[in-house]
Amino acid sequence: MMLSPAEIRKQVMDYLEVTECTILEASPLHVTVKLSPRADRMLTDRPYYWGFVERTGAEPETLSFSFVFDPEKYDALAAQAAAPAARQRSTAVRRAAEAEAGAEPGTAQPAGGALPPGVSAAPEDSILARYFGIVPALPRLGPGMIRREDVTYGSKRLRQIWSAAREEGRCLQLFEDPGQRQRTTLFSAAYEPWLAVCYKVEMTCDLKREELHFIGVSLTSGLIVPDFHARLESRELTPRLPENIHVQPSELSLAAGADRLEGYLTSKLALMDYTWAEEARERLELELSIVDLYYAELLKEQDEEKRLSIEEQYNRRRQETAWQYEPQIAVSAVTYGLFHLRST
Repeated sequence: MMLSPAEIRKQVMDYLEVTECTILEASPLHVTVKLSPRADRMLTDRPYYWGFVERTGAEPETLSFSFVFDPEKYDALAAQAAAPAARQRSTAVRRAAEAEAGAEPGTAQPAGGALPPGVSAAPEDSILARYFGIVPALPRLGPGMIRREDVTYGSKRLRQIWSAAREEGRCLQLFEDPGQRQRTTLFSAAYEPWLAVCYKVEMTCDLKREELHFIGVSLTSGLIVPDFHARLESRELTPRLPENIHVQPSELSLAAGADRLEGYLTSKLALMDYTWAEEARERLELELSIVDLYYAELLKEQDEEKRLSIEEQYNRRRQETAWQYEPQIAVSAVTYGLFHLRST
């Protein structure tokens, strides 16, 4: 599964918005942003700088980036926009060279050393640059520099943003937004507390498969909803307690709710088809037999030192093969939280 540039852009923009970054420029292909202190801590790997800010109380200077989501289209459009300017500069340089070649000794130069019209005083337009090439200026370091980074599927920066989002969004407490009408009504609305956990189930052998199970349990009734994300898709959520609502008291504690979710997931996994695990064990036995056959003659080595070295290699090879082919199931909680939703 791969994400399109538009999908990647939406995820990055959502993260930048949530972390209160300042958007300087945006298009369907890129975004130029000045990071907030919260995002800068997570994305720039500057622990010594932030330690200095905390110790001295100095005003933090965050970094700026241009995140490009579709580098090919972005570069093509940039080249199209730069072509007329390059032609204009080339014409100006050519005319200046012709003027210099036709000038007589002692000819007066423009007042103040000004260059002919249309010729820039930039280093790349100088005489030395025409003969020896353009010498690029040293990059500016620090917060004033805007660094470009291509944020595509599989890029390091995208993985870093995902990791930061998972770390900060691991534990949530959200409330359903009741809308303006509820805020002005006479009676308050009852909200039901739900404990929800998004579990990642990893089934591994020499192959790997991952599944996400987003399960919720009502802390008032004990009802378990296996596809809890479907209940959240159509609702607006807010981290603050809305006006004119009240939360129903919980009948289950958080620990009891977590136990129910784990029991439900365990029973669901027990009903799965485990043919893949049986086939993996058959492949494991075959690979181990090949390893045994290969080392059978080598282990008959008469030299004690060589035989001990071969035994070590043999045991290590069996362990590596077992690690690769042995079927395993690992369950971890990706996201969890309390969701207060309007009772129906």
